[in-house]
Amino acid sequence: MNKNLLITNSIPYVNASPHVGHALEFIQSDTIARYYRLLENKVLLLCGSDENAIKNVQAADKSKINLQKFIDEHAKEFQQLAESLNVKFDIFQKGSDQKHHFISSQRLWRLCNENDDIYKKDYEGLYCVGCETFYTKEELGENGECHEHPGRQLEKVIETNYFFRLSKYQNKLIDLIQSDSLKIYPEKRKNEVLGFLKQPLRDISISRLNERARNWGVPVPNDSTQKIYVWFDALNIYQSGIGFGWDDKLYKEWWPAKIHVIGKGIVRFHAVYWPAFLLSAKLKLPQSLFVHDYLTVNGQKMSKTIGNIIDPFSLIKKYGTDAVRYYFLREISPYSDGDYSEKRMNEVYSSDLANELGNLLSRITTLAQKDNLSIDKTNLVISQIYPKNLKKHFDNYEFNLVLESIWTNIRSLNKEINDFTPWSKQANERKTFLISQVQTLNLIGHQLLPFLPETAEKIIQATQNKILKIQPLFPRLK
Repeated sequence: MNKNLLITNSIPYVNASPHVGHALEFIQSDTIARYYRLLENKVLLLCGSDENAIKNVQAADKSKINLQKFIDEHAKEFQQLAESLNVKFDIFQKGSDQKHHFISSQRLWRLCNENDDIYKKDYEGLYCVGCETFYTKEELGENGECHEHPGRQLEKVIETNYFFRLSKYQNKLIDLIQSDSLKIYPEKRKNEVLGFLKQPLRDISISRLNERARNWGVPVPNDSTQKIYVWFDALNIYQSGIGFGWDDKLYKEWWPAKIHVIGKGIVRFHAVYWPAFLLSAKLKLPQSLFVHDYLTVNGQKMSKTIGNIIDPFSLIKKYGTDAVRYYFLREISPYSDGDYSEKRMNEVYSSDLANELGNLLSRITTLAQKDNLSIDKTNLVISQIYPKNLKKHFDNYEFNLVLESIWTNIRSLNKEINDFTPWSKQANERKTFLISQVQTLNLIGHQLLPFLPETAEKIIQATQNKILKIQPLFPRLK
């Protein structure tokens, strides 16, 4: 294909350390990037840190740490998590970066303003700090609470803000989403957005007074009393990281984005607000949104109150990077809420990874080494690695179904070896069988490259040229 593809992760707030939900999305976006690289595309994977939110200011105050230091330390934790998961972000754009991000976001503001889509008015509304957005009473739950943050009291805010003429773009947004010009995966999220767009769109606040913003964030152009509202600036990280407003050549090379990887709680911002800003600025829109569901823990939503927040670094330390990647990609359906439990993690590690894959490879390579077996390196083409059924699942980002198909093949290999019992036969009697098994394992190694990159490389190396007994891929848990 040889295309330039920009893939983005949602931009996490840095008011606290990362949790396993962040790990899930990091792994998903990295898997997509690795897949498209296998298709011979030039891929740029971008993430960053949403640093200009009120919740960040409040968290720094509570910790009694200098705000910039607090943000920098937490942003570094997210970068370290990515590295620990073997997730390779090509760009990590910080929201407090004045050299690039401030200039870029002010450029977006000016373009929207030149199109007469920004105006100033007095406003009174209910503000959820957790979502960093205003809600009407009709959008809240029975108890007047935000659906994403139940139990958290909303703030009543009265101030003078700049507003964006969102209502102006309602019909255009409906056309773009209905026609899949802005493709939304899965279909149920597309329908959810279209349902929202059937209601009258209200213009939205895109600034905050310095007093409420604590004088933190991107200044509104030509108004020293206001800061740009978090979503207008945070969504623009997708552009500021690739040169918008400061490197036109770089920007034109990578924009528009191939896909934004996001969680279901921020669909509206990405499917309604963001494309409207871009339409106003007369900029190209992203091609698609991949919207994943949430991760629960032992059947419950993660919550500090419940005390079930899981540290992803501890999981990686105990099980290893590829085991964590496998669990989140195989056990968690991208299009419905998925559960993490340590009991299930132990089962998956022992059965799928240590036994079905690891033990199989160990048995085959042990016999192959004993027989001095050597197999020429095979240059597989992408159609061999991902036949139509697997490619279809991958193109729909159904990672769990791709892995299910691969593991069906692994189980078939295990059955074949148990039925044939090659260890009971002479070298000349089992040669053809071993060659077939090694070649199939080599193919499986290539198929696993986007999912379990370290393990996949070990499998590929162990199943070509002179075959040597492989060290255990997934050692027994202590």
